[in-house]
Amino acid sequence: MIRAGVGFSQSLNPRVAAAEATAEALAQAGLKTAEGALCFATPAYGAAYPMILRMVASEAHTREVAGCSGMGVIAGEHEVESGHALAVLVFGGEDLRAARFFVPSLRGRAAGVAAEIATAVRPALGKTNLLILLADTYNFEAEATLEALRRELPNVAITGGGASEDGSIGETFVFCGDVVSSNAVSGMLLTGDFDLNIMSSLACAPIGSAHRVTAARDNILIELDGRPAFEVFAEAAGPLVTDLRRALTYVFAAIPIDASATTIERGRFIVRNIVGASEEHGVVAVSFQPKVGDTIGFVLRDAERSRRDLKTSLEELGKVLASPPAFGLYFDCVSRGAGLYGMPGHDSAYLRQYLGAVPIAGFFTGFEIGPLGEQTALLQYSGVLALISNKT
Repeated sequence: MIRAGVGFSQSLNPRVAAAEATAEALAQAGLKTAEGALCFATPAYGAAYPMILRMVASEAHTREVAGCSGMGVIAGEHEVESGHALAVLVFGGEDLRAARFFVPSLRGRAAGVAAEIATAVRPALGKTNLLILLADTYNFEAEATLEALRRELPNVAITGGGASEDGSIGETFVFCGDVVSSNAVSGMLLTGDFDLNIMSSLACAPIGSAHRVTAARDNILIELDGRPAFEVFAEAAGPLVTDLRRALTYVFAAIPIDASATTIERGRFIVRNIVGASEEHGVVAVSFQPKVGDTIGFVLRDAERSRRDLKTSLEELGKVLASPPAFGLYFDCVSRGAGLYGMPGHDSAYLRQYLGAVPIAGFFTGFEIGPLGEQTALLQYSGVLALISNKT
């Protein structure tokens, strides 16, 4: 039987916060000793991260502790996006084992990072496996590393997210044991005999039809459907285009995961940023390298579209859950939360409504790792939920 609990604290004293959150988590789980613990902490605790990790490990009586910094943290129905906030998830039981890992020096060696992660966790692989990746958003080469990990660990489910911060220090941090580091990836392998379900929900939905790239150079879209790319983008953006800087925070490019697709369909596309646009030159700059013949579309991020997709995703998840989850992890993009919905705790309230009082912890991410179609992908503007349930 898997047992788990989540704890939360906003104490200004980091030692007290770690003790409070861990004690609450252990009490909810009905555990005195945890198999492992995950810890997410806001930048307000930055100087005390090592102390917090040591306290969590001591209170939970486990060496298997991992986590990261987050602009905000999620613990049950709590979503706190500024100030002091600490979330701790503990878990245990004879059907679950945990093994933490840590790999430093990320830049320019995606294949090497993937190989080191695989080497670290491969001896611990079990019947069911979940690899939780927590990475320095500013240095992690996510797409290349994920592609290499799929080759190294082809049958292992992967989820996680990029550590985040509030812009005050320009660095994000990952935790492993009592080690705190930027330019690194940490995480935990969960193994055992359990049911696993991973869901992703997107805050963006298509606007207008799909388009064919008819001229491009490097990361510059020159023509779409034989027309200036800016002209097509401006039609999709509508009134937003009068304030171009604002438009680029709401309108993004969508790329179908099926190279032969001619439409942009829910759950079958990835979102990538538009990094610039010029009406004078008629071009749009994107954060990828489009090729002539590619299909792309435009999507809009807004609260109602996000809410609708979250509800639909949770309804779909409910149809495949074989038993009530023992616990969950939620990786929620920093562009969601109160800034998108105009209210705190939006996604957590929906998780509670659809799933009940499941212990769920997580943080607001720089990027998300989750399912897209039949593959695991680098996601943006998403909420990714991983649920672990006792085997039915």
